[in-house]
Amino acid sequence: MDFHLSTGALLMVFLCHMTSALEVPLDLPQPPTITLQSPKDYIFDPRENIVIHCEAKGKPHPSFSWTRNGTHFDVEKDSKVLMKPGSGTLVIDISGEKAEAYEGTYQCTAHNDHGTAVSNNIVIRQSRSPLWSKERIEAITVQMGVSLVLQCRPPAGLPPPVIFWMDNNFQRLPLDKRVSQALNGDLYFSNVLSEDTRNDYICYARFPHTQTIQQKQPISVTVLEMDTMNETVASLYNITKFSANPAGDYRPGFMTPLGATSTEMVLRGETLELECIAEGLPTPEMSWQKDGGELPTSRVSFLNYKKTLKISDVSEADAGDYTCTATNRLGTVDHVIKVTVKAAPFWIGAPRNLILAPNETGILTCKVNGDPKPDIRWFINGVPFENAPEDLTRKVDNDTVILSNVQSGSSAVYQCNASNEFGYLIANAFVSVLAEPPRVLTPPNQVYQVITNSPALLDCATFGSPIPTITWFKDSQISIKSGDPYVIHENGTLEINVAQSQNSGKYTCIATNNLGIKENHVFLEVKEPTRILKQPEYKVVQRGMSAIFECKVKHDPSLIPTMTWLKNNGELPDDERFEVDTDSLTIKDVTDEDEGTYTCIMNTSLDQDSASAMLTVVEKPDPPTDLELTDQTERSVQLTWIPGDENNSPTQKFLIQYEDLLHQPNVWVNMTEVPGTSTTAHLDLSPYVYYSFRVLAKNQVGYSQPSQASRQYRTNPAAPDDNPSDVQGEGTEPGNLVISWRKLTGLQSNGPGLEYKVQWRQKDVAQEWSSRTVANVSQVVVSGTPIFVPYEIKVQSLNDYGNGPEAEVVIGYSGEDLPLSAPDGVLVMVHNSTLAEVHWEPVSSHSVRGKLKGYKVYYRRERGLHEAEEEADQESQDQVLTFSGNLTKGRLPDLQPYSLYNLFIRVLNSKGEGPPSPDKQFETPEGVPGPPSFLQVNPSLDSFTLEWGPPLNNNGRLIGYTLRYQPVNTTIETGPVKIMDFPVNETTVTLDNLNSSVLYKFDLNAKTVKGAGPSITKEASTAMETTPTAEVGKGPTDPTTPITQSPPLHKAPSVGPVFGTVNTSVSEEGAVISWEYFGHHKNIYVEYMVENSKEDWKKESVNGSHSHVLKGLKPGTSYRVRVVARDPTGPTLHSTNEEVVTVPAVPSRHVDIATQGWFIGLMCAIALLILVLLIVCFIKRNKGGKYPVKEKEEAHQDPEIQPMKEDDGTFGEYSDTEDHKPLKGSRTPSNGTVRRDESDDSLVDYGEGGDGQFNEDGSFIGQYSGKKEKDTHEGNESSEAPSPVNAMNSFV
Repeated sequence: MDFHLSTGALLMVFLCHMTSALEVPLDLPQPPTITLQSPKDYIFDPRENIVIHCEAKGKPHPSFSWTRNGTHFDVEKDSKVLMKPGSGTLVIDISGEKAEAYEGTYQCTAHNDHGTAVSNNIVIRQSRSPLWSKERIEAITVQMGVSLVLQCRPPAGLPPPVIFWMDNNFQRLPLDKRVSQALNGDLYFSNVLSEDTRNDYICYARFPHTQTIQQKQPISVTVLEMDTMNETVASLYNITKFSANPAGDYRPGFMTPLGATSTEMVLRGETLELECIAEGLPTPEMSWQKDGGELPTSRVSFLNYKKTLKISDVSEADAGDYTCTATNRLGTVDHVIKVTVKAAPFWIGAPRNLILAPNETGILTCKVNGDPKPDIRWFINGVPFENAPEDLTRKVDNDTVILSNVQSGSSAVYQCNASNEFGYLIANAFVSVLAEPPRVLTPPNQVYQVITNSPALLDCATFGSPIPTITWFKDSQISIKSGDPYVIHENGTLEINVAQSQNSGKYTCIATNNLGIKENHVFLEVKEPTRILKQPEYKVVQRGMSAIFECKVKHDPSLIPTMTWLKNNGELPDDERFEVDTDSLTIKDVTDEDEGTYTCIMNTSLDQDSASAMLTVVEKPDPPTDLELTDQTERSVQLTWIPGDENNSPTQKFLIQYEDLLHQPNVWVNMTEVPGTSTTAHLDLSPYVYYSFRVLAKNQVGYSQPSQASRQYRTNPAAPDDNPSDVQGEGTEPGNLVISWRKLTGLQSNGPGLEYKVQWRQKDVAQEWSSRTVANVSQVVVSGTPIFVPYEIKVQSLNDYGNGPEAEVVIGYSGEDLPLSAPDGVLVMVHNSTLAEVHWEPVSSHSVRGKLKGYKVYYRRERGLHEAEEEADQESQDQVLTFSGNLTKGRLPDLQPYSLYNLFIRVLNSKGEGPPSPDKQFETPEGVPGPPSFLQVNPSLDSFTLEWGPPLNNNGRLIGYTLRYQPVNTTIETGPVKIMDFPVNETTVTLDNLNSSVLYKFDLNAKTVKGAGPSITKEASTAMETTPTAEVGKGPTDPTTPITQSPPLHKAPSVGPVFGTVNTSVSEEGAVISWEYFGHHKNIYVEYMVENSKEDWKKESVNGSHSHVLKGLKPGTSYRVRVVARDPTGPTLHSTNEEVVTVPAVPSRHVDIATQGWFIGLMCAIALLILVLLIVCFIKRNKGGKYPVKEKEEAHQDPEIQPMKEDDGTFGEYSDTEDHKPLKGSRTPSNGTVRRDESDDSLVDYGEGGDGQFNEDGSFIGQYSGKKEKDTHEGNESSEAPSPVNAMNSFV
């Protein structure tokens, strides 16, 4: 993404800064430094002034002087030469002067009190664009197929000109692999063709500095096409080059360079261009390879149709043998170019400025390389080292200058000059001797912002002499050392390799040397990267519709994003159809011009992300054109067409339609389809049709508009090809036969006068065919037929031109009548109380008198077997089951048990039902009864009265009832089930001795000898007040419903305990108690006490829960535990059995507290405080008497202390009721007594009390009363400790 590119660029800027030369603040003394100079080779345009740049800085500001050709150049004596004020830049006005006079080698010198710096040697030359020398250009005549070279040979200019070939109309001559321009400007023909004949081959030379173009005289070339050629003919036509066999092809050969090998020298860092141009017919193909190595693909390019190999930024590794190969079908030829790489001097490490403190040592190094190896010379202030005054503190060792024990005033500028035969390098490096405390050059409180996972570079540019040491801190506390993820560079810059959000914060850099210290604060903010979460997707949109590209982006909320949309990497069209929203681009009414690639770019100040998608505009295809009919016959024709534009969506198929102008004018009918790649269709035709054809094209969008109709094509009439379809014969009434068919269409008629010949005869009876000929109808009715007999039927088409094909015979049946007889032998087999199976004998087929559809069984329940005949069910209706087909049995489901049924059967055909069979009776055995008709529950405090009714359907003889009941609760937990059986004559019961406020569930069912039937269910609660009961699934029952007492009243036993199983365990938090509970009591407690002790039970409320954790139990002690339920309406108490829980002892941690530092410090603090208290008490006693605590408390009015009643002097709210519990907020001892008559400031009480001690924070623990005794019965009660401030006040 582009974000990475911008971050990389930023990183390069920082790294360049980190490796740049040492900068000295300009307010400090420093030698000159050249900051700007002209290039070493300066070619000037004689029409403009000569400007030779030379800028420098220093303190004080340097002065400038120049040399020309090695001697002093006195600027002031030449009025045409101006030196800019405060600068060394020369401006030479050459107007009206000979520019050649100012050509030469210039060098600038910048000088101040601390040294001298010099520039490069700047060679000044005038640009030149000489005219072409006059020469006579001979016309060239060549034989076709041979090679040819047209020489350009431009005049030598400064700089060299750019060469190109054009004609008289200033049009560039076309170049290809046969015709090419060489590097020297010559025009090469690998072989000439007749079209190369022309008289205006013109070579042009463009001189860049003067922007002038010069041309050579036109060259005329004539190419002759001759089968044979010899020297005589060649001399006659002045042919300069010919071949004895001009018409034939020939092998390649090199036109340049000549020979098998050649050499080329190139300098390191420059561009190598190797050229091979070959002749041959056919034109040869060129290829390149390097012997013993690969071509450097990143720096290699091929030009001029592979005739030129170009390698940029040449290095020593590029030396070697390069082979160019020319190939055509007749052979191959190679040429080897031996490349050598030399090098002008180049820097490995240029000398860098030095800032030295007095008495320090420094080194200047001049690391250069080249081929041949450069010579290195040192200068000081522009003077060769050997000519400078001798100084024992400096020493030259080849490429190194060693400075030892430098002193103030020895600042200077040193020059390193490295040269060989191909060039030179010169570098200035000053040595400044200073004593300067550190200073931070980076602006304070600078904020750096970077993106997560990118490098962060925090600048700390400093200056000082000696060079300061840089230390970094984060958030003013954490010292940063070099190492992952931090790198501290030599110049003080702090680099965070991969910045994360936790790296955000304040950073402090501290610069230190022996003269002082300086710090600076910067801030780093690490931002979330910008990411496109939903990229735009490829869209295929129909013309005129809308296209929507979504581009949903996530970015750091503190950065301001900017969304930009591009089309084909350019701006969006200025069109209101393009709507840019926050996270989408909508293009309305899309046109063909909207096609392209759309890119959304989200930019912030730190990064960006982008995503692209293409838009393809599609439309239905254009209609085909130019319909043509060919290969016409009586029954077929060939249709061809030209497809229309596909509109960016491939054509899937073509649909051919026809119009029958004779039978159905203006109605187009689909005829056939062909693939989208076809443009022709073979069409089968019918007789007697006036055809017109048209074609529609279909693509992914839809069908095109129809093409223009083809010319009309008429076929001749003929006899019908088809007979009517869907022929049927079926009677609608007894004694008739209706013959029907589907008529032929006009297209199927094949001619005028269409009629139908209908024929019929009774099947399997020897009789002739009866027939009838009709027209324009689709059925014939035949009367007087026997009842339901088969007929053979035929329907044949005919017209004025003959009969259709022989018709197929179809079987039909005459009309049906009702069946004549009923089934015999009806027998019923009873399987169980609800299922029986009936059997019968089938009737004869002739008695059915139609198509047998099945048998209908009618059956009805007459009465229950326990009922008298006069009690028969008069409202019972017949039940009917139909058994399709020729079956002889069937099953009767869902019968009612213990009942009498009646049954008969009828035969069924398409006309209706026949007569019934004789009645047949059968009985069903007993079954289980239905549920009781009702169940009423009347609750009281500890009992229920239940009443119920017998089932509505006994299904047999009842033998009794069964009642099941049990306690339940809302958590679906249930208690034990009680079961009671009752005789059939008992329908009431009373259940006594139940738990109050408990929910019970009741299930009641009836029984026969076959077993128990389904139950009826009710739930009800015992309570003081009457609560409504509800039948499961049927809502509440009115509790005021009267209950009919049915003697005798039955008493039931108690239902059982309220509590179920109790479980105990021990966890890290305490003792865990869990239990089952079936009652509705509101007050539930867990009670516990120490085993074998006489203390009272302690209790904790656990209402609404089934488990509880007892915390704060003493380790290593056993406790008795139980769960208790108290009835809120009375004294009733329900309790579980007692369980014993043992709390394990806490294991020793093997830590000697006496050796802990915190404990020793705490003891010392307590001892010191006690000593102070003793001293204060001793002083107060010497002053005389006791000091009543009560008066002091009243004086300070401690809000924590309850006031005493004014009327009787007693403590407020004091009571001596049961347990003698301490007063709320009172200062009473744990034994419940209040000492009112004596002072409470006894030394024994304060200093020696058993429980009197101080907390770690110095607060006083316990009572400042006398004896500290804790009653075990009040283990959960505690007295409030007095404030240590109040305690101190009592002693003052």
